[in-house]
Amino acid sequence: MEQADETSQGRGSAPGGGKVMRITTLYDNRSSREDLIPRWGFSCLVESAGRTILFDTGADRETLRHNMAKLKIDPKGIDGIFISHAHEDHTGGLGGVLEVNPKLKVYLGKSFPEALKDAVRARGAEVVEIHGPTQIEEGIYSTGELGTGIKEQSLIIKAEKGLVVITGCAHPGVVLIARSAKEQLREEIHLLLGGFHLSGMPDPQVNSIIASLKGLGVRRVAPCHCTGDRAIELFKEAFKEDFIEGGVGEVIEI
Repeated sequence: MEQADETSQGRGSAPGGGKVMRITTLYDNRSSREDLIPRWGFSCLVESAGRTILFDTGADRETLRHNMAKLKIDPKGIDGIFISHAHEDHTGGLGGVLEVNPKLKVYLGKSFPEALKDAVRARGAEVVEIHGPTQIEEGIYSTGELGTGIKEQSLIIKAEKGLVVITGCAHPGVVLIARSAKEQLREEIHLLLGGFHLSGMPDPQVNSIIASLKGLGVRRVAPCHCTGDRAIELFKEAFKEDFIEGGVGEVIEI
């Protein structure tokens, strides 16, 4: 496993001295509050073990910064940015964050367009290119780029109850991502969260994916973004009390 350079300590920390992980959805198709704006795209803030990582940045800076302000999240408190893949609905807000907090490490896939990497560097941020499975820092990992078409990396965080795996759109396949994360760290998956890319997929195929995830031991799920409304309903039926509703403003504490 590769290991990215260490980042400097930041002020973002989870409650309980780092013993509790907090994940706050900042950008999604749905919203849990009227004062938060839902738009197509995804972003969430991960606070774990004294570190604050922004996962993806949604499709535009205005919506992202509006939602962050309403949720009382200061972009200057972010320690690093992790981008799952190079689609606009996950990278569009990146410049808006770097405008106010440029001295960050931005974790991008090695295959990402050079224009995106150059734009990040032009803001004064450091690009960290990820190819294979990588430890970003203690307890935080990338699956490395997966997939043969649209390459995508997912974020893995070690929690006391097991692994938390966050996907952007799961273009390589959500089952492949879950299996890769489990094999990489040889631990069970407590929570699988993010876009699962199942919109429009027939029910039998979605149910087969659900069965595969359950077979891998995935305990809890929080599907959102490109998962699709019908697929989300099927996950809710299958996981029951272990299903977590998504949407802008939703906060998960582990």
